[in-house]
Amino acid sequence: METRPEPGASLRFAVLGPVRAWRGGEPIGTGAPQQRALLAALLLRGGRTATAPELVDAVWGESPPNTALAALRSYAFRLRKALGPQALVTDSGGYALHVDADALDSAVVERLAAEADKHRTAGDLPQARELLVTALSLWHGEPLAGLPGPYAEAQRSRLTEWHVGLVETRLELDLELGAHAEAVSELTALSAEHPLRERLRALLMLALYRSGRQAEALGVYADTRRLLADELGIDPSAELAELHQRILEADPSLAAPAGTGPGAPEVFRPAQLPATVADFTGREGFVRELTEQLAETSRDSGVMAVSALAGIGGVGKTTLAVHVAHQVREDFPDGQLYVDLQGTDPRPAEPEAVLAAFLRALGVPNPAIPDTLAERAALYRSTLDGRRVLALLDNAYDAAQIRSLLPGTPGCAALVTSRMRMVDLAGAHLVDLDVMSPEEALRLFARIVGEERTSSERQAALDVVGACGFLPLAIRIAAARLAARRTWTVSVLANKLADQRRRLDELRAGDLGVKATFALGYGHLSPAQARAFRLLSLPDGPDISLHAAAAVLDLDPYRTEELLEALVDISLIESAAPARYRFHDLLRLYARECAERDETPEARCQAQSRLLDFYLASAACAYELENPGDRMLEHLAATGRPGLAFGSREESLEWLFSEAQALLAAVQQTADGGCEGPMRRAVDLLMAAQDLMESGVYARQYEQATRAVVATAQACGDALVEGRARLLYGQLLRLSGRYAESENQAEHASRLGTAAGDRLTCSYAPNLRGTLAYQERGFERCAGYFAEAIEQFQADGNRHGEAAALSNLSRAQLELGQLDAALTATARVVHIYRELGAGFRLGNGLYAMAISLTAADRLEEAQACLTEALQIFRDARQQFWEGMTLYRLAKVHLAGNSWRQSASHVEQALVILRETGGEWRVANALTVLGQALAGMGQPVRAHACWHDALSAFSAIGSFREAQDVRRLLGDDTAPPSTIAL
Repeated sequence: METRPEPGASLRFAVLGPVRAWRGGEPIGTGAPQQRALLAALLLRGGRTATAPELVDAVWGESPPNTALAALRSYAFRLRKALGPQALVTDSGGYALHVDADALDSAVVERLAAEADKHRTAGDLPQARELLVTALSLWHGEPLAGLPGPYAEAQRSRLTEWHVGLVETRLELDLELGAHAEAVSELTALSAEHPLRERLRALLMLALYRSGRQAEALGVYADTRRLLADELGIDPSAELAELHQRILEADPSLAAPAGTGPGAPEVFRPAQLPATVADFTGREGFVRELTEQLAETSRDSGVMAVSALAGIGGVGKTTLAVHVAHQVREDFPDGQLYVDLQGTDPRPAEPEAVLAAFLRALGVPNPAIPDTLAERAALYRSTLDGRRVLALLDNAYDAAQIRSLLPGTPGCAALVTSRMRMVDLAGAHLVDLDVMSPEEALRLFARIVGEERTSSERQAALDVVGACGFLPLAIRIAAARLAARRTWTVSVLANKLADQRRRLDELRAGDLGVKATFALGYGHLSPAQARAFRLLSLPDGPDISLHAAAAVLDLDPYRTEELLEALVDISLIESAAPARYRFHDLLRLYARECAERDETPEARCQAQSRLLDFYLASAACAYELENPGDRMLEHLAATGRPGLAFGSREESLEWLFSEAQALLAAVQQTADGGCEGPMRRAVDLLMAAQDLMESGVYARQYEQATRAVVATAQACGDALVEGRARLLYGQLLRLSGRYAESENQAEHASRLGTAAGDRLTCSYAPNLRGTLAYQERGFERCAGYFAEAIEQFQADGNRHGEAAALSNLSRAQLELGQLDAALTATARVVHIYRELGAGFRLGNGLYAMAISLTAADRLEEAQACLTEALQIFRDARQQFWEGMTLYRLAKVHLAGNSWRQSASHVEQALVILRETGGEWRVANALTVLGQALAGMGQPVRAHACWHDALSAFSAIGSFREAQDVRRLLGDDTAPPSTIAL
């Protein structure tokens, strides 16, 4: 009996694309097309023998040449020589190929697909999706590409159908995992490529519906019904018709699965509770009362409970709430949310921001988070529907702040702490938390210090906790100091607390008790530590970095870190992250009182002035790295101290975006301080950090700071500062689509810049006014403004500014029919930026050049410019410009009648622009999407997009754009809109 040859273990083959073979990592030649067709026929038989006639039919079909059999044997000989005699064998007058199961890419895909099906059946959807993604990555173009013969043709159709089916399954998993927004772009393209596949159409309808685009979802059904009737003379399937009806009725079961979100293939179960303290003591009655109520809530599907703990600062509200929350964690298996609402801060946390954070923690991505408080609250409650989640809302300002943060869902609960008793919170279980009893206080003290030391000096220990007013925080501070000093006795500590100079008369109930507790630690600080404690409390930012703290204290970073870590050790500040520090809210208030008492007004002003200097110098360095040679920096105020020196653009961007909140808070605080503050440096810090404005991420805080500078500078009569601030405010208003307000600010800025002789404002104001005139389609006036700006920039030697104005001028030239001039202008812009080594401004130049190239019908060049710009904007974290560039790519593909590519790019643009671009730009993107869909033969969905765009344009008063859309709605054959961004 003949021995079966061993498989060729080192061989690998691919049929999901061109037919290829490798031994190890080296490719093997597979010969002419007919030889490759023979290899494919043998590979796809899975090791089974094929007779010579079968193979002749497979390669040549029903009319083979007379030499077919000889040619077949020749091909087999060559393959055996290339693959080895153990791989290709002669068997019963035919041939068989014996290789490992995983040697063929289609076999690997089959195995991965089967594993994915098992994981999906078992409920492990993320793993199932991951396996399918891996399987689909093995496709490399058309299966069996270029092979002749009927067998190859049949297998090509089978493998292509298989591929589409796997893609559909993967997309189904995406929707099951909540990735509906991201799936829309791919489904739009696939449904256009395979217009008669109802499964794809159903998935697209569901993805659109879950993305809040019901009209488009219904439009897909209408387009499908028309297409099926025209092409096949049939109606949509019963399943598709049923889905259409359920969408019409807004069937709740069509909603995205709870706890999932687009782009997040996993179930989100937040576990945000802070760690409970190991030495929690006392409060047994409160713990029992709260845990019983919360546990009952989790079991009763018809109840949603709210427990509100109130009491003075330092009484232990948070400690108790966190302890109770950990006790009932198992009763809320779907997660625990936590937020510090900063109720004692000058600016308590905004419910909108908190809801956004909660929604992200529950798996909802940024693009899917609505803008308004009411919409966010509704989405929050919907996301929690059917889940058992506990929300711990710590340090609330009042009931109004938390009403929108309450789950409102049966089986969920909220635990609230606040200094205020929330009698106006309907249905809440109110708990008034008082100071500890003497026995509880003593037990807490002993848990920290040790039973032996406490019991040996019981009376002294009672004296200590009495001096602390039985406030838990005060007791913890005192006991921690004693535990850290083994040579002290309890009596020593009691004697120190008896000193009225240390306690004053403030160890009493109420807020004074909190101040006395903090004074206890403050009185034992070294002079350097106390100074650091006082001065570092002055900035308004949410936290402070090590280098910023060094600027406030006028010390080197090493000495600063030593002081800060000492303050962390005694719990007077917290380490928010490596090299970042923050105050507890009450400690910050107390420290500021100390600063007002112990520091001169000059010392306090100098500390904040040094911080502003540090931020301005560092931001200027970051700006210079991104915009080398920009003379704008020469017009900024001089600083009294250096900033950070960055080694790369990436490093400077990381610093700018991580310091954004603290930096903008410093500007806001300076402006709020009135005319005595260093307003010139404040506005120049905004100038140097304007990338934060253009990115769209910090636009709201940037706007608040800018408005504050405008108001203060106006009150002080400082024309230079007011002009620059109004210029920045006008730019921000333009980016958000508020053009009339922007023009008002630009006009003010121009007058003030002229009055102050400020070349910076005089250069940039006409540039801004030109962009606004462009929006109004006053193109001659627009060109005049840009020419004025170019003249001003050239007089100042500011090539960056000149390039920016020249780029804008090219847009006006296009509208005036001066195409050659526009092409010349944008080419010079890109040349200047490349010569200067510009950062994301080069992306702006390429963006402008692409617009001119598109107008010249040089679409491939335009696409290349935009592709390069897109990567530049992504590297620079410029989300707004990333969205705009995707939009422009969509326009280029639209001009080339590449409908699917256009729709794919504009869908991606919409995800970003809905968050950063404002209603006007979103409406323009919807207009382009409608044009692409119309080109793809989906008129009903296209009309849904246009109707949404028309509503938006009409609401914001963009009547010319609205008229463009009306023309599209009235005549599907009308030329594309002239809308341009």
